[in-house]
Amino acid sequence: MTKNQLIKRVPLFIVFALTLLVSALVYAAKINPPATMPEFTQVDEVAWFNSKPLRSEDLRGKVVLIDVWTYGCWNCYNSFPWLRGVEEKFADQAFTVIGIHTPEFDREKERENVLKKIEEFELHHPVMMDNDKAYWRALRNRYWPAYYIVDKKGNIRDAFIGETHEGDRRAKKIEKLISKLLKE
Repeated sequence: MTKNQLIKRVPLFIVFALTLLVSALVYAAKINPPATMPEFTQVDEVAWFNSKPLRSEDLRGKVVLIDVWTYGCWNCYNSFPWLRGVEEKFADQAFTVIGIHTPEFDREKERENVLKKIEEFELHHPVMMDNDKAYWRALRNRYWPAYYIVDKKGNIRDAFIGETHEGDRRAKKIEKLISKLLKE
């Protein structure tokens, strides 16, 4: 192969290599949740906001959207308007959102700080503080924000990661799944 032929093939090789890299990153960014919704790991009332401590059996018969977030995450903040919209859209149906606040940094473990953010972002659904990341691990989660959609029987039917906005592809897919599960 001549030098000129090699130079012409290098850009093609780079495109191919970048395609492989992007594919690997997308594959790595998937969530592999357990088959069923794990039992909530915090039973102390201090670890819950907007609700008494819940058990997974308390939610049987409802479609549940589990929102894993932390108050240091801008992608989480940016998703809250959509999340509130989903709550409003399905408010009169057997649907609920459960927030799981899993801190990344020590300062995010302080109850008063979490409460201030819940109030600031007008979150009215139950939120459990997951300071020891026990629920995070039970979900096999690795990302903020992450959304787990649970059917009426407690089975995790799908999981989504990343900032979500009303009308975007992810939001439409989540809302379509919730509608489908509510009809089951």
